[in-house]
Amino acid sequence: MEKNKIIYWTTTGIISMVMLFSMYKMFTPSYNHLGFPDYFRIELLILKIVGLVVLLVPQIPLKIKEWAYAGFGIVLISASVAHFNSGDPFANAIEPLAFLVILAISNLYFYKIR
Repeated sequence: MEKNKIIYWTTTGIISMVMLFSMYKMFTPSYNHLGFPDYFRIELLILKIVGLVVLLVPQIPLKIKEWAYAGFGIVLISASVAHFNSGDPFANAIEPLAFLVILAISNLYFYKIR
């Protein structure tokens, strides 16, 4: 496999694991302090599953993948704001932004391998 594909699949795999872990964390008591209503958690869960399918299935059209990248970007920025505003430690607010950088690298290398 060439270097660009390795970087793309590695970063996409990291983002996938982050989204899977966040789906699990949304339904634990430690998530309650963010103040999200239950219906919003279900909505996020469904959209994250759809986004992961879109990112991981190679046959999905380019425009749909772009929407998935944009959606995950919004989710990560919103997660950072939510952690910051809920009084979490600064490291918890910065962590989603670090994964936003990894998402951007995945997106960049997605276009490089096309």
